[in-house]
Order: sequence, then C-alpha cells, then structure tokens
Amino acid sequence: MTARLVVRAAAEADITDAALWYEQRSLGLGSELLRAVDVTLSEIARMPERLPLVYRESRRALLRRFPHAVCFVASPQLVSVVACMHARRDPRR
Repeated sequence: MTARLVVRAAAEADITDAALWYEQRSLGLGSELLRAVDVTLSEIARMPERLPLVYRESRRALLRRFPHAVCFVASPQLVSVVACMHARRDPRR
C-alpha cells in the first residue's frame, strides 16, 4: 500500500528555487530537476522505510543526476516531505 504523500510549503519552495536556479544556467535543466524530484517522490511514497534514517525519524532520498536530497518523515499512513536541499548544504538549516 502506498502512503499518502504531502509536500510541505517549505519543501515546495526549495524545489521551485532549485528548478529556477538550474533553468537560469541551462534551458530545460530546471524541468529535468523537476522530473528527478517526481521520480524520487514516487519512490519515497512506495517504500519510505527502505531509505536511510539520518536523524531521529527523518529520512533522506538522494536525487539521481542532481546533488540534492529530499528529506522526509514517514508514518504508515503519511509521508511528509519537509525539505529538498543541496547535498552540501548544512542540514541543520
């Protein structure tokens, strides 16, 4: 069974900012980032428990091709995406 996936406003803003940044660097690259995020979110929703715990209940999924990580908290019924950040960024932020 697939858990319900909720992308919090802060995570949505992170994704939008990253897509705009990539799009400014190369036309179409922002769209590729969004596709990579969609694939990762689908994987998270299907099997959140297979991804590593990074802090207490927080888990992280790395994007393919882009140096970004999707951070989320999962329960059996709900997966809450709280951030999408560059992998070199300080996670305490």
